[in-house]
Amino acid sequence: MFNTHDLDFSSDPFNHWVMDNFLDIKDAKELSHQFIDYESSEDVVHYQGWIAEKKTCNVWNRFPALTYKTFSNLLSMGFVNHLSAITGVTPLYPDIGLHGGGWHMHQSGGNLALHLDYSIHPKLNLQRKLNLIIYLEEDYDPNWGGGLELWSHDEENNKPLEKVKVIEPKFNRAILFDTTQNSWHGFPDPIQVPDGKMRKSFAVYYMTDITSTAVDRFKARYVKN
Repeated sequence: MFNTHDLDFSSDPFNHWVMDNFLDIKDAKELSHQFIDYESSEDVVHYQGWIAEKKTCNVWNRFPALTYKTFSNLLSMGFVNHLSAITGVTPLYPDIGLHGGGWHMHQSGGNLALHLDYSIHPKLNLQRKLNLIIYLEEDYDPNWGGGLELWSHDEENNKPLEKVKVIEPKFNRAILFDTTQNSWHGFPDPIQVPDGKMRKSFAVYYMTDITSTAVDRFKARYVKN
């Protein structure tokens, strides 16, 4: 169903796993074509400002059949248990409501400020633990920008310290990462893509039981770079 055999794991600056050729190539191409037009406004959230310039949609009824099926499989307990075995995180639960997830789209000028994700799910009373992002723009050129920056943490000042790694949004690449390790990430510099191109991704989040060290943060915390 999903290719997790060729895992590239690193704990620097926080636990993350990169998986290329994550989807069947035929499915990946069809999923890329199923994204709605960026100019669409129905059931779409448009983020504007220094924090982010992007559009998202997590309304299940808007998803075409293969997109619907793929999100369903990513949130199935079979796959969740597989992720638990890979990461050692247990218990692990899917967020079937796709809170903050779903389709993510950026055109030229799109960005995402460095941030820490929300810690406590506002509806489920569970702790957010893992993010899974799948990049789905064919022939994405790294020169356009948009690589996901992973930063270390300045413990004394509680802010990003140093950019450690950049994960390029290569077509059909997935990145899974732990959101509970002061996991600063984003791409603050605006991208520049040709007409007809977008930085497209699926975003799915997984939860665990609230731990004693969980930060009581119900919204993401953003910083200017």
